Amino acid sequence: MSISTELRPDGIRVVTMAHPPVNALTVQGWYDVAAALDEARHDLDTKVVVLRAEGRGFNAGVDIKEMQHTSGFEALIGANKGCFAAFKAVYECAVPVVAAVNGYCLGGGVGLVGNADCVVASDDAYFGVPEVNQGALGAATHMARLVPQHLMRTLYFTARTVPASQLVQFGSVLEVVPRADLDEAALKVAGEIATKDTRVIRAAKEALNGIDPVDVNRSYRFEQGFTFELNLAGVSDELRDAFAGTDKATSREGGR
Repeated sequence: MSISTELRPDGIRVVTMAHPPVNALTVQGWYDVAAALDEARHDLDTKVVVLRAEGRGFNAGVDIKEMQHTSGFEALIGANKGCFAAFKAVYECAVPVVAAVNGYCLGGGVGLVGNADCVVASDDAYFGVPEVNQGALGAATHMARLVPQHLMRTLYFTARTVPASQLVQFGSVLEVVPRADLDEAALKVAGEIATKDTRVIRAAKEALNGIDPVDVNRSYRFEQGFTFELNLAGVSDELRDAFAGTDKATSREGGR
């Protein structure tokens, strides 16, 4: 697991997620993302953040295998709190956050990107909220910031994905570029922001959050309540076991 941070001389802070093989973050990983964004929030030398990832995709959401090999609800509660902290940290970062999305952006990845201020994507990038497949709910709040309402509902109910190229027409993705050019494209728009007076930009970020029509923190927390209900009913555990390829009886005997 690695969440690394680099503060460049021009005031651009680059936060990189690298958790092979698929960038599905553990509980600690979500808290590490939150910590990196919180650090940017309080650092007056940081003018803008670029949130990016190494590997095949930007983010595959929560580490289901960690959850299925942990006893009780400890990992579930940890993942819910960790995701909430990470999404909140992106949204409440005092400076703009530019998300550079490559490959897949699923579940929790959509939570991060949906709360970002600007999104640049590679031509192989796609977005989805497959939570229903694992008996969970969440990130509809953030997908609704990327696509129109009816498309969001269709994606949510079917677990389909949507390519980044389609999101350009909605204005939620600024541009789609070849994978090799993604970092350069993200740094270019971040660089434009970094040239502005950071005092004005920080005030603008707070002002724009203040006029948002939806309280993303409260909205996402509301969604999480239904995830807890599904877990208490046993539905989520059954679907996660099937997804992770674990046998319920043997996994519990092994210490779950």
